[in-house]
Amino acid sequence: MKKTLILFAGIASLLLTCSRSPAGRKPEGPAESSARALAGRLLAGRANSFEFERIDPEDGHDVFEVESRGGRIVIRGPSGVALASGLNWYLKSVCRCQVSISGDQLVLPLVFPPVREKIRIPTPYPLRYFFNYCTFSYTMAWWDWARWERMIDWLALNGVNMPLSVTGQEAVWSAVLKELGLGGKEIREFIVGPAYLPWGWMGNIDGLGGPLPQSWIDGHKDLEQKILARERELGMKPVLQGFTGHVPLTLKSKFPEAKIRQTGDWSAGFSGTYFLDPMDPLFRRIGKLFIEKQTALFGTDHLYAADTFNEMDPPSGDPEFLRSISAAVYRSMADADPEAVWVLQGWFLYYSPAQFWTQERSRAFLGAVPDDRMIILDLFGDQHPIWDKFQAFYGKPWIWNVVHNFGGKTSLNGDLPRMAAHLAAALGSPARGKFSGIGMMMEGFGDNPVVQDFIMDMVWRPGVPELGPWIRDFARRRYGSDDPAVADVWKTLLETAYQTPVQSGSLICDRPGLYDPKRPYRSVPNVPYDPRALAVACRKYLALEDKLGGADTYRLDAVNIARQVLSNLSNAFVMAVDAAYRSGDLRKLQSEGKKLLDMIRDLDELLATREEFLLGKWIADAKRWAVSDDESRLLEWNARNLITLWGTKCTEGQFDDLNGYAQKQWAGLFSGYYLPRWQTFLEKLEKSLREGKKMKRADFLKEMCAWEQAWSRSREVYRDDAKGDSLAVAKKLMKKYEADIFGQPKGGG
Repeated sequence: MKKTLILFAGIASLLLTCSRSPAGRKPEGPAESSARALAGRLLAGRANSFEFERIDPEDGHDVFEVESRGGRIVIRGPSGVALASGLNWYLKSVCRCQVSISGDQLVLPLVFPPVREKIRIPTPYPLRYFFNYCTFSYTMAWWDWARWERMIDWLALNGVNMPLSVTGQEAVWSAVLKELGLGGKEIREFIVGPAYLPWGWMGNIDGLGGPLPQSWIDGHKDLEQKILARERELGMKPVLQGFTGHVPLTLKSKFPEAKIRQTGDWSAGFSGTYFLDPMDPLFRRIGKLFIEKQTALFGTDHLYAADTFNEMDPPSGDPEFLRSISAAVYRSMADADPEAVWVLQGWFLYYSPAQFWTQERSRAFLGAVPDDRMIILDLFGDQHPIWDKFQAFYGKPWIWNVVHNFGGKTSLNGDLPRMAAHLAAALGSPARGKFSGIGMMMEGFGDNPVVQDFIMDMVWRPGVPELGPWIRDFARRRYGSDDPAVADVWKTLLETAYQTPVQSGSLICDRPGLYDPKRPYRSVPNVPYDPRALAVACRKYLALEDKLGGADTYRLDAVNIARQVLSNLSNAFVMAVDAAYRSGDLRKLQSEGKKLLDMIRDLDELLATREEFLLGKWIADAKRWAVSDDESRLLEWNARNLITLWGTKCTEGQFDDLNGYAQKQWAGLFSGYYLPRWQTFLEKLEKSLREGKKMKRADFLKEMCAWEQAWSRSREVYRDDAKGDSLAVAKKLMKKYEADIFGQPKGGG
């Protein structure tokens, strides 16, 4: 049955504005010129085979047309995004190419094939959103303009017209706080360091990782201006920041009567921050000032993100109080911008563990803002959608999103069947209300391009396709090959790693300890599929080197798939060490410990063959923003700390803090961080058996906490360039561990 959407025309007109074109040829406008420039960046000299023409939208929605004319490919659309999407459709559907977040396959035909009949494809979604606040740290913390330019091109090629754009917020905050009378020291103590900026913007933490260098503030103000200029050239409407009430406590010295309160501790283990009561007149003043300063620096498209209760409940559940809070937040935006639209994450409605947000309370909070002045982001639509639990947000337009990756952890996973099912359910429900868009809000990305490709492919489809045929087409585009063996490998990937939301990492990356099923782990010890099936797929995949070895996408995926196979196996090695110790068998402990340490070194060797998996690249990118040695030291601490300790706390309970929340499987981390921890742990286990004394975990944790803190402050250099042959190393290690891999139990390692 054909599935349709009830679309919100008011917001669509805000995002898509264009006038009717006069008959005949006309001078090239901004939409055409932006698309032509993108094609030049992507295709270099081959771009002159394409012509771009502007047409009207279809019922207020973006649309593109593609046809052949006079030996050229003509692409039409009402915006740069629509034109770029038409180009991407041609590259994907006709040339069997792929432009991906992780690797491109752009082996173009010598002559571009003609389009047999003109195609016309409208999008059913007026709103197409992208980015999570956390992405700006876990993936994009150190990006420069070159990296951002490529990302914006990808967004346009995939139809995104509503990207979150909060780079450079530090400059806005500095300007606001200075005007309120705070000095440089007070401002520096409030604003967090460069790795932790999203959680400062969301009001979770103050000061961590600072003081933020002025060079960073200035550099990222300039970077944001470039980002916004390019996004707007392409017809996107970036979402900027709104004032949430988060303020420094020192503001009290300038405004003694201000109603500033400390929130409860953030659930991640950080002390509460300070918020200005939305009912205080100062809230409205600061909110207006914030929008004014931001507009002066970055302009506006009238879309503002503001999340007053990110993973924290309000101080009162009285519906009138909640109504007054949201009304005050919106008024603070509208005072400066009468066209303001509040873009609100629906995460708080899902996250609240005490079920604070009843129907009455949520309706009161959302209902205080006019329906055409608020857009709700249903973040966890891929796994736990909430639109159907809160009556489609009581008349507000809303966007279905995919989170998929928490913490940017390295893992081959993504529950594509469930994503497809939840999207189809929303599309087909008569109770979907003003379902107006689709988007992705990953905390991190890069390891699973198939997930981004699948979701963004939906932008130009009226419904959800069958996954089997879709995954075959994806594999064909990714490597430029029709070989049935490639399709067979991806069929297995869909049946294993890509049918689970579980981020199946490695226990190697967790702080060492004897296994305790009652203790939560950052990694899942048992993958929810047969790990041997994934290993078989990996073996088949590596056997395709003669046919596909020239494709960089093939080599990248070879490392990533082999990494996951070995990562799954590594959990069995950790458990074998555990079993040997518990049995009191010293010789067995030594042999199993050696196998585990060898595995850690082997994973490091494999990942060192790709730049995408290098700790050294992450650190080097961070340090490039420094203009002095002191700044370099600070930036390196931020880079190291985010992906290990995540803060300065170090406690017994893995989830009493965020230690390891953003753990990566990278070369450099295996050899420089995980290996020394396991070496120390194994030494203590051996000593315990030799002396017949029980190992004291508390003593080990104390030692590890001190070592981890010291590592995050250290400055040893790790390679930032790849070394070794990816395929040769992957094949060598698959052969080395073949007996162990296929000796795993069917249910997991």
